[in-house]
Amino acid sequence: MAREAYITGVGQSEVGVRLTRHPLLLTLDAAKEAIAEAGLTFGQIDGVFSFPGKVNGYLAFSPVGTDEVIEALGIKSKWQMGGMEQPAQLSAIGMAAWAVKQGICRHVLCFRTVYEAGGMADPATYMPPRPDTVSGASQWTSPFWATSAACWTAQYAARHVHKYGLTREQLGQIAINGSKNAMLNPRARAITKAELTLDTYMSARMISTPLCLYDCDRFSDASTVVIVSAGDALDEIKCEPIRIAAMSGSVDRYSWDQVEWPAAYDAGRDLWQHTDYTIDDVDTVQFYDGFAYLPITWLEGLGFCEKGEGGRFIEGGTRIARNGELPLNTAGGQLGAGRLHGFGFAHEAVTQLRGNAGERQIPGDPKVAVATSGGGPLAAALLLAKD
Repeated sequence: MAREAYITGVGQSEVGVRLTRHPLLLTLDAAKEAIAEAGLTFGQIDGVFSFPGKVNGYLAFSPVGTDEVIEALGIKSKWQMGGMEQPAQLSAIGMAAWAVKQGICRHVLCFRTVYEAGGMADPATYMPPRPDTVSGASQWTSPFWATSAACWTAQYAARHVHKYGLTREQLGQIAINGSKNAMLNPRARAITKAELTLDTYMSARMISTPLCLYDCDRFSDASTVVIVSAGDALDEIKCEPIRIAAMSGSVDRYSWDQVEWPAAYDAGRDLWQHTDYTIDDVDTVQFYDGFAYLPITWLEGLGFCEKGEGGRFIEGGTRIARNGELPLNTAGGQLGAGRLHGFGFAHEAVTQLRGNAGERQIPGDPKVAVATSGGGPLAAALLLAKD
């Protein structure tokens, strides 16, 4: 146990659209909730990790850095990290787990703060200037007017349509399931106000075939915080710890000459190499759904169904419902509860494993969950267990 890593506190700020509360204050709101749940003080925090750190060129995407959190909360940190060059959002929690397993830190605060809706309301402060040139990953997409990730995600989804028979009625079950669950999530009220029906989904305008409006998450403002603690520091914790039983990640090429399979397939396969748990042990999955197609890549990549069978696996929606065989995105996911950019899935997995999800709590006594983040060339996964 001493060399294990545990999630000991989770917190989340108000989730809204064009909130007027400063993003740093949203981060502090979430941090205070997580610290209170863990039964710690900020004086006990000795590490701060984030994804992707403060992005000065596009503050709406990531407006708060680790140094600002350290300063605002009076934290004395032994290690901090915030950067884009990680497998995906949840890799920040994975790096925190490594830090406590190595004995560098005892309690690490991990956070992800987004302000993309609020940033649109104040473009002079938060939105990036229009560049004259493109570089980095955007050099492969912007020249083709593929400025939205919907464009390249749709290419992967279109292959499933043409090669494996994925239908829009099947794909729609991801968004419909997220909507149903979001209606039971008090923090999702600013995002989902009415349950989505298949008729409404099918009549929505297309964004990039086969993805329609309801297949895409929407900009929101919020912060999510996860506290990661060392196994030999659990005597300082007042809540039920959730063990990070395994983690995996994968990074592939960004170039327009796309690889055959998204990174979720490699990360999904590798997750099971680091644990004795199998898919049969998993009680709930919280899969990144920035676009409705992405959970299908995780279902297939992790082995819950064969490649190409994801559409048939979710057909009708009963298998992935809260009372189904594999409850999916029980807080609503990003489609139903806001674009929290990955961290919301770890938050919900812990909440479900502790039995604290209220009306949206899945039946029984869940003990194992998978949370993921990323799509396309980036992927990260966490296997969480209630020992």
